[in-house]
Amino acid sequence: MKILIAGGCGFIGSNLSIFLKKKNFSILSIDKLKKKYCHLNENRLKKYKIKNLRIDLKDYKKLSKLKFKADLIIDCAAEPAVEVSSRDPTDVIQNNFITTLNLLRFSKKNKSKIIFLSSSRIYPIKKSYEFFNLKNKKLYTEKTSTDGAKTIYGFSKFASEELIKEFSYAYKMEFIINRLGLTSGPWQFGKVEQGLVSLWLWKHLNKQSLNYIGFRGSGQQIRDVLDIDDLCELIYLQINKINKIYNQTFCVGGGKKNFFNLKLLTRLCEKITNNHIKIYKIKKTSLYDIPYYISSNAKLFKYYKWKTSSNLNDTLLKTYIWMKLNKKKLEKYF
Repeated sequence: MKILIAGGCGFIGSNLSIFLKKKNFSILSIDKLKKKYCHLNENRLKKYKIKNLRIDLKDYKKLSKLKFKADLIIDCAAEPAVEVSSRDPTDVIQNNFITTLNLLRFSKKNKSKIIFLSSSRIYPIKKSYEFFNLKNKKLYTEKTSTDGAKTIYGFSKFASEELIKEFSYAYKMEFIINRLGLTSGPWQFGKVEQGLVSLWLWKHLNKQSLNYIGFRGSGQQIRDVLDIDDLCELIYLQINKINKIYNQTFCVGGGKKNFFNLKLLTRLCEKITNNHIKIYKIKKTSLYDIPYYISSNAKLFKYYKWKTSSNLNDTLLKTYIWMKLNKKKLEKYF
């Protein structure tokens, strides 16, 4: 099977490219290397003889000339920083929605199937507050309401989901949508836009201060975390069963066995690094921040018998070991 991975030099895209290459799939990456640290991942792909084309996915004219006839497209390409979307909504819409539109056009042309990596932020902000305030907290499912303001980033991913369904209806295109929560593991560089787990580890490793931002500076925000290896295993399962299981949307996350609040994450990072850092409190909450998100993986288990194999400590420890080994290399990007 020939697989095109859009955003193949990002954190998820690069890990997935290498994982699938080892499973003997033919892999082509497309990534314009917008982030400087993506060059590290491009060099990593080269070691596995995976080619990356530096094509801007917003330019369909260039994309349409590509001779690689993919059986499957995996769309990992996105501007992932939620706060960026409030400052530059046009850029986020173009990089998240228009790129997906162009990949769908390319998929239609080549009769490719598509796996779209969506986001937990397609759910409305108000829903997170509602769940957080419950004594018995609910898990997010595929049936949780998506009605309400989500952030421009969340809207761009939700709009892409809806566009995929329209293409599927009109052109009989087969798809899978995975709504990802926080995902982490080695080859995450500790940059804020990649998620708070690697950020927390990097700051502890380097004995640099952090902030509990919002919610009165309490550090009580709750998230689950999905290990990158578990995600790769899931997508491998989905590829193998895509002729039987398609046109489905799934919540994908660490679930109720792998969640934390910021205070717990701090304690775990202190234990792993043996470093204690200064943490300041910023009481004001961002318009876009949410207090709570934990995924239900029940539908995934029903369809694929898939469940997470890693736990939070495993993910933290192996990410820390990788960061420590590559510390000098990573420092160039800070």
